[in-house]
Amino acid sequence: MENNKLPTSIKEVSYLKIQDLAKEDRPREKLIQKGTHALSEAELIGILLGSGTKNLSAVGLAQAILKQHNNDLNELAKRSVKELQKFKGIGEAKAVTIVSAMELGRRRKTNDKLHKPKIDSSRDVYELMKTELSDKLTEEFWIILLTRTNYVIKKHLVSSGGSAQLAVDPKVLFKIALDHHAASIILVHNHPSNNPNPSELDIKLTERLTKGGKILDIPILDHIIFTEDNYFSFADEHMVI
Repeated sequence: MENNKLPTSIKEVSYLKIQDLAKEDRPREKLIQKGTHALSEAELIGILLGSGTKNLSAVGLAQAILKQHNNDLNELAKRSVKELQKFKGIGEAKAVTIVSAMELGRRRKTNDKLHKPKIDSSRDVYELMKTELSDKLTEEFWIILLTRTNYVIKKHLVSSGGSAQLAVDPKVLFKIALDHHAASIILVHNHPSNNPNPSELDIKLTERLTKGGKILDIPILDHIIFTEDNYFSFADEHMVI
């Protein structure tokens, strides 16, 4: 698209109406049955529009609008209500709906960056877990669930108890990761003794969970042993492969 100019109309072509499609191919029904991931961007915008024009279905209209923006949602997000109204079939209400949806997407990205810390080092993990593990007199085992770009999805307590080695069930741990669609995991547990060095049981547990993560394609990136004054990182010591 040149000079950010918008067409004053869209050339209409013969296009199937949504009601002519098989029920499972209609955008709303498809979303309900298969989830949002199964829909194209045009189908999602078509749901927002609700209706098309005389010769274009809502999805067809969405396809035409996307085409004029190089099929780039970032380009579409730059358009104002008045600019979108230049498309035939897009009145004020539909234009407002599109602009609102684009703004929600923008705010979600911003909120993700503001409220979800990113893990770039073992020190980041240690600082993140201070609020959870400082001053604890008993041992707790936590996992940090991460996105593919290492943003924190959630911190989750897996088990807690006495001052000795905790029992950690791999099935429970990986079910939590799968339920939250985690791309990777960091293990964290504290040593109330204030000794950061891993025990033999810590090493064996890390090896066992690392193997399980490889099978499920949910890698264990690190295992941090937390103490009040220091920490031990399996990754920093090249003990996580």
